[in-house]
Amino acid sequence: MGKRLIQQRRGRANSKFNAPSHRYKGKIKYSQNFELTEGIIIDILHDPGRTAPVAHVKLKNDKIVTILAPEGIKNGDRIKFTDKKNEIIAGNVLPVGKIPEGAPIYNIELSPGDGGKLVRAGGSNATVVSHDKIKTVIQLPSGQFKTIDSKCRATVGIAAGGGRKDKPFLKAGKKYYSYKKRGKQYPIVRGVAMCAVSHPHGGGGHQHVGKPSTVKRGAPPGRKVGSLSAKRTGRR
Repeated sequence: MGKRLIQQRRGRANSKFNAPSHRYKGKIKYSQNFELTEGIIIDILHDPGRTAPVAHVKLKNDKIVTILAPEGIKNGDRIKFTDKKNEIIAGNVLPVGKIPEGAPIYNIELSPGDGGKLVRAGGSNATVVSHDKIKTVIQLPSGQFKTIDSKCRATVGIAAGGGRKDKPFLKAGKKYYSYKKRGKQYPIVRGVAMCAVSHPHGGGGHQHVGKPSTVKRGAPPGRKVGSLSAKRTGRR
C-alpha cells in the first residue's frame, strides 16, 4: 500500500494534527440549564486556539463564565441570558425563536441544550430568515439555509475578530505556525505531485492521476482519495 496517507495520519491520536488543548482558554458553551440571568464583562482575552477573542462574564451569583466576545463589546458592559423579545442587544443570549427576522446571530445551537455549534469564527454571523410555530430558518455565512428548533439558543450580534484576513501572511512560515497552533497541516501537497509510494495519484512521467479518481465507498483506507462514492462526475 505504500506510505500512510495524510488522511490516515490525521485520524490517529497523539499526532501533530491534534489541536493542543492547553492553547484554549476553556470550553465555550451555554449552560445546560438555561437560567435567566445577567452578568458584567470583566475581561476580554485573546484565545490562541480560536479566531475570535473570548470574554469573561461575572454573573449575579458571582460565577464566571466564558463566552465568544461580540463585536463592539468592552469591559463593564452588561449582557443578559434571557428569553424576552425586547432584549435584542449585541452579546445577549436568546432562543432563536425570540430573535426578530434579519438580526445577525452567532454561536448557534444545533439542538436545544448542546451549548452552541454553528458560526463561531471571528467576524462571522448568520441571519435569522423566518419563523414557524416551532422551527426557525437561518442563513449561514456560506449562504446555506438551515432549519433549526426555535428553542435553540444563539448570541445576538457578530463574533469579534473580524478583519483578521485583511492583513496578508506575506511569508509561508507565518502561515505554517498559524495553522500549527490549531492542529492543521501546512503546506498541503497535491497527491499528483507526490511519488507513487506516497499517494495513489502519485508517480508517472508527468503530473496526472493515471486512473479514475472516483472510488467506491467501501474502498480500503489507503485507496480512499479523490471523489468518494460520487453520484456523477464531469460538467453538468
